[in-house]
Parts: sequence; structure tokens; C-alpha cells
Amino acid sequence: MLPLDKLQAAFGRRLREQQPLARYTSARIGGRADALVEVNSQTELAEAAQTLWELDLQFTVLGGGSNILVSDVGVREVVILNQAAKVQFAEKGSLSVWAESGAGLGALARQAAARGLGGLEWAAGIPGTLGGAVVGNAGAHGSDLSTVLDMAEILHRTQGRKEWSAADLAYGYRQSWFKDHPGEAVVLGSRLNLAEKPASEIRAQMDAFLAYRRLTQPPGASMGSMFKNPPGESAGHLIEAAGLKGKRIGSAQISPLHANFFLNLGEARATDVYGLIQEARQAVRDQAGIDLELEIGLVGEW
Repeated sequence: MLPLDKLQAAFGRRLREQQPLARYTSARIGGRADALVEVNSQTELAEAAQTLWELDLQFTVLGGGSNILVSDVGVREVVILNQAAKVQFAEKGSLSVWAESGAGLGALARQAAARGLGGLEWAAGIPGTLGGAVVGNAGAHGSDLSTVLDMAEILHRTQGRKEWSAADLAYGYRQSWFKDHPGEAVVLGSRLNLAEKPASEIRAQMDAFLAYRRLTQPPGASMGSMFKNPPGESAGHLIEAAGLKGKRIGSAQISPLHANFFLNLGEARATDVYGLIQEARQAVRDQAGIDLELEIGLVGEW
């Protein structure tokens, strides 16, 4: 049980109890958080994280709510809803942008494009936040965040505020130091290095990526890519080859368009999606001898 009296004393009106989380996720799935605290700046995020560490309480930072599946029974630890979204482009002549971790990655890419700054074209259609992209090394179309990250400003549980480079974050394919050390640090903000390009050229590339995304990825409520692509393979093709394209459990469906996307058709439960995850894993293991690794995170009690 959470010490709600201590949380109330620490956060006051910002503390919300028994808060439904489905509304904060791209899949529109998930139970309630016993306690949720909204932060609107990186200062508030740092203070909230520090307070919870001092209270020796586990917490989850929730940004855009993509690439996660929240349990139907909800989350017993504190959820920090990260709305810190300030963006600062450097003065004219500099090719960098700094943003708080709650800033939308796609919106940041579009703002950069309008200023004739390229490097984020691949991110135009990605629904998550910059913080989530830093944690998961988000990417698309042959590029990822590690290619543009100059510095991530983090708050470490024991070391305080730090500025880490991509090398410090030990990036790999959808992998980072954060994935290996859950709960040990939070991303406060990041500085990205961009490249000067004609705005028309940037927009044309973004439009091409978005058109390809519309052709190959399903619309509607989903978590994004469900599984990491195994080396030299496509998770979607493997699931399709196992005969599961279009498979449904309740209102959850493996997309008929792209089998690495699992959809909420309206009233899907997390248990429905998890059932499809298990079925896809087993079918691919039986068919191809490959163990699929989740790209999404499982949040809450399972």
C-alpha cells in the first residue's frame, strides 16, 4: 500500500488517486494508478523523482503513452505524468535544439523542419515523447535517436544531475542504459544536433516517410511496434508467416496490414493483447525457431 498521507503532504493537489490510465496511452488500454502526479516542467519532474526516491517508493514516468501496455489491474506504484514540453532552438547560426523530456518527438521534428533544420525527418510520424525516445533509442527508416543526440540531461538516483552523451547511454537497437537500470534515473531534457537543409527538402522527405507509414502501418489505437526485429529478420513477416495476421482475441487484433502492430478495436483489454503476444511468440518459435523480444514495455501488475 502506498503511503497516501505522505504523498498528499508532498504533492498536495497535484496528487490524483485511482486515476484511469487508458486515456494517457496510445492503445487506450489500462487500469487505474493508485497515485498519479502530473509535472509540467523538468524542475517539477526532478523534484517529484527526488521526493519519491527519498520516500523509497517505486514510480513510473509516463509521457506520450506509446510503446507500453498497461495492465488491466492497474499500477500500484506512483505514476509521474510528464507534461514538461518546453522547446528551445539555439540562436541563429547554431544547429541544435534543447527540449524537455515530455516534448512530443513528432512535433519537435516538425518545428525543426520549419526552421530548415534536418536530422529528425524519420521521427515525423512517431507518437511518443523525447524522453521515451531517449530511453528506448527510438528510430525509423534506418535512423534513430543516437544519430542526433548530443546530450541527455538526467537525474540519477545517487549521483544527482548528469549530462550524458550517446556513448554514456550505451545505445543499441531499441536499447539503452535506462533499459538495463530501471528506476535508477529519469530523463529531464536533451540537446539534439541537427543539420541545415532547405525546408522544402526536409518537408519532402518527411512527407515521403509519412506516406510510407500510412501505406505500411495501420491507423487506430495501438502500442506501436510490438516486437523488436530479430537480426536479419522482420518480426511482422515472421508473425505473418506463422499464420497470425488478423488474429483476434476479444477486441484486440494483430493488424491485417502489418503483423507487428496489435490493435485495440474498441474495448480491448490488456489481457487480450497479452494473449496475442504469447500466441505470436509461440507460433514464431514453432515455425521459425526464433524467440521474439518485446519492444514495448509492460507496465503495472502482470
